[in-house]
Amino acid sequence: MTTLPSAADPDAGTAAAATPRLPWWANPRFGLVVVIAALVVLFSSLRSSFLNVDLTIVPMQADLSVFVVVGLAQLAVLSLGHMNLAVPRMAALAAFAAGYTYDSLHAPLLVGLLVALLVGAAVGAVSGLIIVSTGVNSFVVTLALDFGLLGLVSILYAKYAGGVAFNAHPAGMDSLRFDTMSDYCTGNVCGPPIPLVVPFAVVAVIVVGVIFRFSRIGREVLMTGSNVRAARLSGIPVGLRITQAHALSGLLCGLAGWLLAINNGAFSATVGEQFLLPSFLAPVLGGTLLAGGAISVIGTVLGATLTTVIQKGLNLLEFQLDQLNILIGTVLLIALSLDRVRHVVAEKRGTRA
Repeated sequence: MTTLPSAADPDAGTAAAATPRLPWWANPRFGLVVVIAALVVLFSSLRSSFLNVDLTIVPMQADLSVFVVVGLAQLAVLSLGHMNLAVPRMAALAAFAAGYTYDSLHAPLLVGLLVALLVGAAVGAVSGLIIVSTGVNSFVVTLALDFGLLGLVSILYAKYAGGVAFNAHPAGMDSLRFDTMSDYCTGNVCGPPIPLVVPFAVVAVIVVGVIFRFSRIGREVLMTGSNVRAARLSGIPVGLRITQAHALSGLLCGLAGWLLAINNGAFSATVGEQFLLPSFLAPVLGGTLLAGGAISVIGTVLGATLTTVIQKGLNLLEFQLDQLNILIGTVLLIALSLDRVRHVVAEKRGTRA
């Protein structure tokens, strides 16, 4: 059997192990940390409530948990150089499946989560199979799938939820939505003010990181993203790896849809409709290549953190929605431009991005 070369380090943002690493000051993760820290200082100086635990910190962590998972869902296919434009509707369909399970079958909370994950993974796998079998670009396939799922989700909610939302609240749902670890004490020792939904995102980050850093499947997906022809010549089952990457993306969409529904307190057709832009921003800002072959899990977490901090800070400053969108776009453009400047300077000094 052909020996596989080293695949990209998911937190190095490089396409080959032999490629010289960027200096620390040119690393996109370092730039994100600096920008996040500066924004926290800025917003907290303008609004002291930005550091209020109950008003800002706890809700921001809950929002961040969702957007980290959304970013990971896109990262799973960006590793191939593909796109998943159906992220919003995959999340919506998975949330519907969980809500139906709770409402009609009176299933426990974790059973609904399992259903959401399975539905998301199944839809993602179908998307991957269509791409592999037809050779059609992932952009076209997932865009068509998004439109199809949009209609399907609307029909399903109209038929089974009266066109509104499921009202079922399984045992533990309200605690998962409102409680933090600080609400649970042992003696005089209480946990930190971290929402109970955060561990779900942490587990997702760890699992995706382990897959791409240590597993054969993850390495082969990255090699496929770097060079499909070379991957085939190396004996890699390219079609299977593409399907698996899209299934992973769908599974993470299912988790994101379920988490958002828990945060909102309702399983409705609008779950996931705002996911598309954050799904790209988080991994791309974090150093994941649109061309495939290199990803950064930690960078995705930082990218999601940056966008969440911006949104929360501008909301506290009482910006209107249109102003908020303009400023978010401006700040993100500046962040991307600075990242590009760092790469250019690093390349002139003899390193490669």
